[in-house]
Amino acid sequence: MTERNSLGALLEQGARRLRASAAAQGPAATPDLDAELLLTHAFGTTRARLRSHPETLVDETGRTRYVALVERRATGEPLAYVIGRKDFWSLQLTVTPAVLVPRPETELLVERALALRSDKFGRAVDLGTGSGAIALSLAKERPEWLVTATDVSEHALAIARANAAALSLQRVQFLQGSWFGPLSGRTFDIIVSNPPYVAAGDPAMQDPALRHEPQGALSPGPDGMTSLRAIIQAAPDYLERDGWLLLEHGATQAPEVARELVARGLRHVRSHRDLAGHERITEAQRDG
Repeated sequence: MTERNSLGALLEQGARRLRASAAAQGPAATPDLDAELLLTHAFGTTRARLRSHPETLVDETGRTRYVALVERRATGEPLAYVIGRKDFWSLQLTVTPAVLVPRPETELLVERALALRSDKFGRAVDLGTGSGAIALSLAKERPEWLVTATDVSEHALAIARANAAALSLQRVQFLQGSWFGPLSGRTFDIIVSNPPYVAAGDPAMQDPALRHEPQGALSPGPDGMTSLRAIIQAAPDYLERDGWLLLEHGATQAPEVARELVARGLRHVRSHRDLAGHERITEAQRDG
């Protein structure tokens, strides 16, 4: 083995490759950090160990494994898919290309749901659960709640169920179907959803990272409001009296979402901004 196979040399090599790649595009890009996280993943070590012992030598098999991971990230594949996991709320979730990568802004949905219902008991549903991020976060914070999660994709539900098992959150019920499809006759205190809301023609869909994610979970088609409208139209029939509907939406969609909610007879309609200052979540309550 040579010096090029030291952890420090591999880290610098990976960082150089990512700085010059699609992974370095955009203001939120973190090529040096990505290279470090890929290295810890490839060798099952920690960032502290990398920094304290950069001279540690690795075998050629390990080096090849790391280079392959870096190349995947260099094409724009999300880091979460490359390493197979993503932190969300207080959970570490398994993610694959069958589900969207959970975003930090979606944690606002969890925060607002918990704030709107502090009762020990409650019934909540997460529509289009994907990896289970929202449903499992609610179940972790409110262990006595009855939490249900739906998704049209059985592949996504398999990931969500696996995450629930890994986190020992066995009380969450997973049902296959589109939005309220599998929920006939049931009502909830809290309905949350992060549905597809990016119009198919939106320039944002050209982001290299997004081409790796399930397109149906990103965009409902030419009209970004399609799924949001469908949920809003049906939601009152599934809400308990004084129950709340919480929706994530695009940065410019809050006024239109609010109009739809008011037109459907919901009250106390208000939006909340994410950490970037965008109106990202809108909530509304059914009459008591």
